[in-house]
Amino acid sequence: MTDMAAALDRLDELALEVPSWAYGNSGTRFKVFGTPGTPRTIEEKIADAAKVNELTGLAPLVALHIPWDKVDDYVALNAYAKDLGVGLGTVNSNTFQDDIYKFGSLTHVDAKVRRQAINHHLECIDVMDATGSRDLKIWLADGTNYPGQGDIRGRQDRLAESLAEIYARLGENQRMVLEYKFFEPAFYHTDVPDWGTSYAHTLALGEKAKVCLDTGHHAPGTNIEFIVAQLLRLGKLGSFDFNSRFYADDDLIVGAADPFQLFRIMCEVIRGGALEPASQVALMLDQCHNLEEKIPGQIRSVLNVQEMTARALLVDRAALAEAQNEGDVLGANAILMDAFYTDVRPALADWRESRGLTADPLAAYAASGYQKKINDERVGGTQAGWGA
Repeated sequence: MTDMAAALDRLDELALEVPSWAYGNSGTRFKVFGTPGTPRTIEEKIADAAKVNELTGLAPLVALHIPWDKVDDYVALNAYAKDLGVGLGTVNSNTFQDDIYKFGSLTHVDAKVRRQAINHHLECIDVMDATGSRDLKIWLADGTNYPGQGDIRGRQDRLAESLAEIYARLGENQRMVLEYKFFEPAFYHTDVPDWGTSYAHTLALGEKAKVCLDTGHHAPGTNIEFIVAQLLRLGKLGSFDFNSRFYADDDLIVGAADPFQLFRIMCEVIRGGALEPASQVALMLDQCHNLEEKIPGQIRSVLNVQEMTARALLVDRAALAEAQNEGDVLGANAILMDAFYTDVRPALADWRESRGLTADPLAAYAASGYQKKINDERVGGTQAGWGA
């Protein structure tokens, strides 16, 4: 295997975006449980995210969701975040909650509805201008539930036209990342159901349009690391939404369902150069913490990614290539598995301490008193959650 010290040195290149909404009340469609200390404002969400970064050194950016995180002064919000040691990252749009989008947003047959959806995305770019954010992330709930309900081809044409207008508004250093989802809430067909559809639209738009890959948004058995490798090869992977799912819905802690899958994904991230400083690939979490505590949930999430990245960095690439070229099936597999089964946690604890971080971020958070402090302070008002 690759030397542990050499592998850990590369971990300085790992940085994750955490989502503002992970700190609010959110979860399954069955029930969303409120918890003490839940943020009531975007400022309180950012403060919680800053605590995650303080303890882990892994989460320097906070992704926003508009209109959930809407404020009057985004320049001031950006300054507030910087004072806490974090920056504002991806701006996520929302065209799935208003009643007007019942039958679609950017794909809707009614030009007035499409105009409202387009204008919302232009507003999101205004937010990006104010915060210095690079990426506009678009996820659409658009689709149909029944055969014949909508014109599949016509919806694709309208989507292309809508995206083109949004794309034209992007600044020189801004990008659009188009997320895809296999199904839900549309069950017959979803307008952006797979990486191929997202790739086709972003390829037509230009270099500033990329694909966003959500690790929970695939059919069972899908080889996600193959998609990662292909999009990196094509120069079209813009960002990740890291999470896990066991059956259909997603948004569980990344690596919870299948740590080996996360390891395989990170192997391709490294193989494709997406961990290098010059890479433009954003590594973001997209999770909800409904049963577990939110801040520890985010700490556990970024640590899971770090641990699997460390294991992936231990893969002896030269030996692996030699075994592959010689047709040594079991030998090549063993090289990968040796890295995966290596317990990197003690070495990571030492690595953190060598950089002035706590050896055990979860234990440090539990002992910090921060949770009690926010439980006591955040009384009254409306807790943040879906739609707020």
